[in-house]
Amino acid sequence: MYYLLSIMTRNATIGLFLASALLFTGCASMHPADPGVDPVDPNEKTNRKFYDFTDKVDRAVLAPVADVYVKYVPNRMQRSIGNFYDNLAYPNVILNAFLQGKVRQGFEDSLRFVVNSTIGLGGLFDMAAPMGLPQHDEDFGQTLGVWGVNTGSYLFVPLIGPSTYRDAPGIPVSVFSNLLFYAGSVAGSAVVAPVTVLSIIDRRARLSGPMRIRDQAALDPYLFVREGYLQQRKHLIYDGDPPPESYDDPVEADSVQGERTVKPPS
Repeated sequence: MYYLLSIMTRNATIGLFLASALLFTGCASMHPADPGVDPVDPNEKTNRKFYDFTDKVDRAVLAPVADVYVKYVPNRMQRSIGNFYDNLAYPNVILNAFLQGKVRQGFEDSLRFVVNSTIGLGGLFDMAAPMGLPQHDEDFGQTLGVWGVNTGSYLFVPLIGPSTYRDAPGIPVSVFSNLLFYAGSVAGSAVVAPVTVLSIIDRRARLSGPMRIRDQAALDPYLFVREGYLQQRKHLIYDGDPPPESYDDPVEADSVQGERTVKPPS
């Protein structure tokens, strides 16, 4: 939902990564024996606290800034800014396409990255799409799902957003594969800091619509975010064509058959 880790500077990223690792270890050590505990979200009490904390920070800091950004920055400029940050993060898509055995897509995504980085002026303009090189969405959590790793329990990571035991390792992978992570060693903090702040604002602005839907439609915003996230992840792992039964019980479905055959290599 937030994924602020993906656009933090190097030292902050490492610190948050270590904190997240401690969080995951602590949650993994919890073995609920109560039959009334939801197997999808056995750590719900802790997750709700993290959700409430993140939501308060978002409403107090990020949401007002994002609203100003959406109101006063022209749509075309917002699109170009979003394209720029998507291009910086695109090596993560390329890496995971190859890891999933999608060799052809991996080469096409590599070409897309080169085209947009050059002709597209650093990614400001998506020149690759009209050339038949569409944008894909791949990450390490999807890669683990393709190779049979079970979803595991739901997690809500403070200031980052919803995740699962399987998706959590994808957070540091997305950080280290983002070119912005390495910009500090080339450009200096005076340049990287404002670029990083703008990336946070851009990402939050893109979530303004879904956030409004959550606030207007959800009786329980926490459950709305959790179920929406789990369904979206299932949708991505099956490349947009999941079997209907896969939505019934993500945990049970994974424990019965992994997901190695979900996305055949192309």
